[in-house]
Amino acid sequence: MPLGVHKTALMGAAGSGAAAMTAFGGIITQYVDSGDSKTYRCHTFRGGPAKFYVASGSADVDILCIAGGGGGGGGHPTASYYGGGSGGGAGGMRTHSAQTLTAGTHTVTVGTGSAGSDSDTGSGNDSSFAISGGSTLTSDAGAGGKYINNGNGASGGSGSGGGGHGTTTGGAGNVSGVSPVEGYAGGDSGADASVPAEAGGGGGAGGVGGNGAVSGVGGGGGIGRAGMGIGETDRTYAGGGGGGGSSGGAGGSGIGGSTRPAGDKAQGGVPNTGSGGGGNGGHSGTASDENRKGGDGSAGIVIIRYDTGLT
Repeated sequence: MPLGVHKTALMGAAGSGAAAMTAFGGIITQYVDSGDSKTYRCHTFRGGPAKFYVASGSADVDILCIAGGGGGGGGHPTASYYGGGSGGGAGGMRTHSAQTLTAGTHTVTVGTGSAGSDSDTGSGNDSSFAISGGSTLTSDAGAGGKYINNGNGASGGSGSGGGGHGTTTGGAGNVSGVSPVEGYAGGDSGADASVPAEAGGGGGAGGVGGNGAVSGVGGGGGIGRAGMGIGETDRTYAGGGGGGGSSGGAGGSGIGGSTRPAGDKAQGGVPNTGSGGGGNGGHSGTASDENRKGGDGSAGIVIIRYDTGLT
């Protein structure tokens, strides 16, 4: 069972030939893995910047680093527009295994998601883990969704979908060219330049965003990917936001607002999953600015995990 200890010094497993590690920082949980019977400790950061402080010793750790997701694009308030705003891209998701940490202060930055807007939406924010005296491990922010009839999707850790009402393409994912891939491209709009062409879904950490239909349904958000959680069970992170009128991608994704009728609000990503926000559907009739906004992208997360050496 997780201990739920907050910012308390605990002993960690040593690297080869090193003293046991004493570390502070974040929300600390601990569990016994039923597969290998080892006791693992996790330090979870859900906001930042913050510090992971190793007081003494060293350990080999696994680091999950997920950036903030992009918000969804806005929908149009008049009856002549039905395409919808596109889904925001998920934040880039990277897992770094067997990173040796020694005594010192390591800086953690957890990227926030971008708020959905009634127009084009900006990207989320990067997340990173800066090893004291060494390299910085960075995940790239998810791209923000596009306003209806306002062009191709943007690029990011995962790309946003193409805006509806015209023929547009999704933005590219994995902008840093890292391997393995940290995120995928957004989907295209419906392959038609006429009014009913629907918006594309945002890309996710596990797959590309769906293409919008020629009419009626926006593209689904790209699926998320499994990553370590705060206990024995892994969870799914970084799903793309759905294009206006669609459902979002699996596992913590944003969900697009309904294309018709007016009034359905687009949904945001589940907090601290790095998921993209849903694009807002085009409205029939006048709607308030709030009802035209895309859903918010969610903040990312950084988790440090290591074997304590306890049995």
